[in-house]
Amino acid sequence: MKERTAIASSGWLALLLGLGSFGAAVFAFAQVPHHPEDPTMYGVGGVGLIVLGIVVLIGNFVVGPNEARVLTFFGRYTGTVRDQGLRWANPFTMKRAISLRARNFETAKIKVNDIEGNPIEIAAVVVWHVVDTAQAMFDVESFATFVQMQAESAVRNLAMHHPYDAHDDSVVSLRGNSDQVAGLLRIEVNNRVKAAGVEVVDARIAHLAYAPEIAQAMLQRQQAGAIIAARTRIVEGAVSMVEMALDQLAKRGIVELDAERKATMVSNLLVVLCGERSTQPVINAGTLY
Repeated sequence: MKERTAIASSGWLALLLGLGSFGAAVFAFAQVPHHPEDPTMYGVGGVGLIVLGIVVLIGNFVVGPNEARVLTFFGRYTGTVRDQGLRWANPFTMKRAISLRARNFETAKIKVNDIEGNPIEIAAVVVWHVVDTAQAMFDVESFATFVQMQAESAVRNLAMHHPYDAHDDSVVSLRGNSDQVAGLLRIEVNNRVKAAGVEVVDARIAHLAYAPEIAQAMLQRQQAGAIIAARTRIVEGAVSMVEMALDQLAKRGIVELDAERKATMVSNLLVVLCGERSTQPVINAGTLY
């Protein structure tokens, strides 16, 4: 069911009409003692005016900022009123208020296995608001509960398709690519809650950790992986620097090195560049041989 605009008008005219009916009813009752020959006419007229005033005033309702009223007439949806202020519609319609404000909630901490099979704990914060009042009110039982359940399902599905952490830049990880993961999560939650007339404005991971039973082991694994990745980059950089040094020496003709001297130079430079501690220079006063 799609939202449509209900037929409604300003409530100020109806308010004046209702108050005028009450005033006319008071006048009619006041005329009863002055017309003893036919008091029934004025009495019935006064009662009718009171009933008319009540019916007219019942049709009035107030729509606040970022609110809407969903109108139903004997179980049939007649439209939605989004215009703010005092409004008037058919007095016999039921007018149910629904908020259009942005809402947010944090999902429960879910324990799930990532794509590598590691048990992790994950939770997300979701910001959403209603965009179609008819769908939100009639297509699902409780749209707020529906959004929360679908968001938890989307978080679980996202965690199962990505690793917790990755040292490869081409792999999207939950910890290393937070902005990209947030975009994927928002798209997936939006696809799931579209049936409830809801739009997700933002969705981000609020809690991410390994499960307690493997936290210590995975911390050691992370440290080892980080050390290996750092060493790999250091070696790659050192080899590039050694290659550049040999090329520069050859191009400028500063010194001619045979294969053995090049091997010795490469060895010394790699020790200097890859070592964890600062090296101590050794001055050779003689020849290499």
